[in-house]
Order: sequence, then C-alpha cells, then structure tokens
Amino acid sequence: MLLVMASCAVSSGADAEKVTAKIMTNAECGMCKEKIEGALNFERGIVFAELDIPSKVVTVKFKNDVFTLDKIRVIVSELGYDADEVKANTTAQSNLPACCKPGGMK
Repeated sequence: MLLVMASCAVSSGADAEKVTAKIMTNAECGMCKEKIEGALNFERGIVFAELDIPSKVVTVKFKNDVFTLDKIRVIVSELGYDADEVKANTTAQSNLPACCKPGGMK
C-alpha cells in the first residue's frame, strides 16, 4: 500500500503544468543578470530563468503547482529590482552595487 501511495505522489509531481512567463525588470548589467538568474534558478519549482539585459526581460519557466507568477515577482523585488508592477524593495535596491542601481550604467 505504501508503495502505491509513493508512486502516486511521484507521478502527480510529474504531471504539474510548466508555465513560461516574462517579467519586465529594471536590471542594468551582467551583475544584475547573475543575481536574478542565480536566485531564481536555485528555487525548487523553477525550471529556468534567463534575463535578457538589452530588453530587461526575465523569462521564467516554472511549475505552477509550486510557484505563482506573483511569488516570482516578489523574489525579484526582494533582490532589489522592479518586477512588472511590483516595485523593488528599497533597502535591497540601496544595497546593490552602483552599476545595478537604476540608471547605474548610464
């Protein structure tokens, strides 16, 4: 009986829908890219995250039974970056290197 329950639990996780979303940020440079991708790619339930610096868009593929898009936006915000309509955590933003702060690469 335990074996049947364990196999059901494993198979239900495999059936989770994977969703791809794009999040607009105010990231500026390669350090921003490393910070955002590093934080998101190590979260359980996120399949991948990639920041395109020129467009400032993070593409995230995630399991929707583990994460919501809003939760991902909050993670990005807590790193010090805007994430769509979710504004950056001001304390985290002030602790970013100068090049990562808004306008830092100008």
